[in-house]
Amino acid sequence: MTKPACPACTLEDVLSHADRWECATCGHEWAKDAAPEAARAVKDAHGNPLADGDTVVLIQDLKLRGGSGVLKGGTKVKNIRLVAGDHEIDCKIDGSPMALKACFVKKG
Repeated sequence: MTKPACPACTLEDVLSHADRWECATCGHEWAKDAAPEAARAVKDAHGNPLADGDTVVLIQDLKLRGGSGVLKGGTKVKNIRLVAGDHEIDCKIDGSPMALKACFVKKG
């Protein structure tokens, strides 16, 4: 059996134990019989793949839930973080935490 790369840090410095793998670099452990997680593909409104740390731009005005505020189209959002769930993007806009759907942004 060949040693897999670590799913957390992607390095190949992996130790083999009886029932699990352990990364010698970051310490992440996972079961030997665990299927590797499929890379989650999040795409913007134009089909471009997004990744953690990307900068995106809002493509339309978005009304804020629970208030009367509006996020204007064209607002640039730096250093996004991809998360699982209905709203795929966590970010901060003007210091306030926001969750956005990828269909309302384009890669900037």
